[in-house]
Amino acid sequence: MDVKKPDRQTRYPVVLFALFIAGTAVSTILSSCITERSTAMPEPKTAGYGSWKSPITSELITSETIGLGQVELDGGDVYWVEMRPSEAGRNIVVRCPFNGTPADVTPAPWNARTRVHEYGGGSYLARGGAVYFSHFTDQRLYRTSGDDAPVPITPEGDYRYADAVFDEARSRLVCVREDHGDPSREALNTIVAVDVKGEADVRILVSGHDFYSSPRISPDGSQLSWLAWNHPNMPWDGTELWLAGIGDDGDIVAPVKIAGGPSESIFQPSWSPGGDLYFVSDRTGWWNIYRIRSGAVEAVTSVEAEFGRPQWVFGISTYAFPSPDRIICTWTRNGDWRLALIDTETLELTGINLPYSAFGSVRASNGIAVFTAGSPDSFNAIVSLDFMTMRTKILKRSGTVDIDPGYISIPKAIEFPTEDGLTSHAFHYPPKNKDFRAPAGELPPLIVISHGGPTGATMKILRLVIQYWTSRGFAVVDVNYGGSSGYGREYRERLKGRWGIVDIDDCVNAALFLAEREQVDRDRLAIRGGSAGGFTTLAALTFRDVFKTGASHYGVSDLEALAKETHKFESRYLDSLIGPYPEKRDIYIERSPIHHTDLLSRPMILFQGLEDKIVPPNQAEMIVDALAKKGVPVAYLPFEGEQHGFRNAANIRRALDAELYFYSRVFGFTPADKIEPVEIINMK
Repeated sequence: MDVKKPDRQTRYPVVLFALFIAGTAVSTILSSCITERSTAMPEPKTAGYGSWKSPITSELITSETIGLGQVELDGGDVYWVEMRPSEAGRNIVVRCPFNGTPADVTPAPWNARTRVHEYGGGSYLARGGAVYFSHFTDQRLYRTSGDDAPVPITPEGDYRYADAVFDEARSRLVCVREDHGDPSREALNTIVAVDVKGEADVRILVSGHDFYSSPRISPDGSQLSWLAWNHPNMPWDGTELWLAGIGDDGDIVAPVKIAGGPSESIFQPSWSPGGDLYFVSDRTGWWNIYRIRSGAVEAVTSVEAEFGRPQWVFGISTYAFPSPDRIICTWTRNGDWRLALIDTETLELTGINLPYSAFGSVRASNGIAVFTAGSPDSFNAIVSLDFMTMRTKILKRSGTVDIDPGYISIPKAIEFPTEDGLTSHAFHYPPKNKDFRAPAGELPPLIVISHGGPTGATMKILRLVIQYWTSRGFAVVDVNYGGSSGYGREYRERLKGRWGIVDIDDCVNAALFLAEREQVDRDRLAIRGGSAGGFTTLAALTFRDVFKTGASHYGVSDLEALAKETHKFESRYLDSLIGPYPEKRDIYIERSPIHHTDLLSRPMILFQGLEDKIVPPNQAEMIVDALAKKGVPVAYLPFEGEQHGFRNAANIRRALDAELYFYSRVFGFTPADKIEPVEIINMK
């Protein structure tokens, strides 16, 4: 299906909005030109790459930026979750009337964060002015309106809840529950009903599968749909879409699987206002939108593009219904995300031109859509779109500081050759700082970023952590190696059985691609990554001789230990990435950096949360001990209270500045910033 141009009724508002944006841009350009003619710009100072002074400091990143996500709509109000590093990473539910100002619903110390699957998501639900949320400390569900103190509605116990939907006919929530009450067995996942007043016992509705997500109730309250899957599949490998009636007693009736299987990934089942069940499937090799009509599956889109995402967290939404006859959706092709409308009768896909390149958390109701959106030069934001006027409004930005464009590096999407005659993808950020230039003939050092997951992806959106490096004179290449999402199932499955090979090859080849074109210094290549990206970092430094140094943030060093110790959600993930354990134990040993310390010869710095349940601290500590014994320079920064991914502002600042300090010692430059030194073992 080709993307078609808007018809006249739709086109004119879009064109007017585009002209407004274009006019603003022209005005800005003319204004800047006039200013430049009347005021001489100072000549840039000459300084070596890495030593440029930048206004993008670690303190600015943590004090002036927050995380935004989990958008919900309730009547005339928009809700979202803010993750605030300045409050030790607390997640706050925020309410904002369409024509009002945002206000916190969950005051300190309440923390709206669930640990189902450890990664969480879907941590709250807003309905009828009330908010139901999972409190991180005890994982119980609470109810509040924001005017009263939260009240628990689930009992004490080792239970976790996520991904709730409101069952209006029965005054209950239907959600996923994860039961950790019996340490002798694996955590038990079910779909349960929770009384909104907490007066009735929690009731199990669906059980028998290893995992569940996305319970959704039809508009008339008569049917329940949900997703289920079993070990060893991850949700992007294969899931099943189930449908059942809801009886008079509230139990489900005659459940039946209607789509999906072990090699078909179903994503985001949603009911239309008219009562049709929609969902996303990759049955053609691309995540496209489908629906059930007259008992049959019907394609809504047929594009070689992705309308879905890997379900690392609950509550991901890429489409919604602003009206009974339209769908607003976001989709990606070759790393660029777009927004579009679909006519539910003609199935025409019409692009919506907005100045953003990344979208998420799409919600819609009564002619209004709300979503997260960002671009390479603008912070991620909560944005509303009125379909009557096609005007947008920014409700909240993730960053409150205005940064001069002269310090912002705009990424360029690159395709580069890799092993087996294939092509892979990345975003290249050149150094950028209006106040500095490098000495003639000097090439910049390069930082290669290997993203987490590994079934994840990086997007073109303003990330100050990247600009922290580029504004100091580093080049950065953010790699969507084989195995990343957003490029179709075939690309995603390049990593099957080859984790620790394909990802390393692609990171290496991205660096060499830029070095061969003399865009970066071949002798000053670094690699960094967190979680699975930390494994790629450690493995690249162990099994390749391309990178001179690297930084692992809570990275895996022992694949066998990971297979034995990690949590339920990922406990069989390595079956597809490497092979079933213990049958393929030899491969686990072969690819684990910890078993090849004789090959470790590159300086590295490691960062680790001491409460990490996904990658336990001993993974980092084994590497540190091995390097220390070998006489290789190594630094280790463990953080009390941190889990998988750092949330505390002080820890985020320390980790970022410590990494810069470490690179300065390895590459031999002097940072412009005054940084607390890091103890580096074996470095004189």
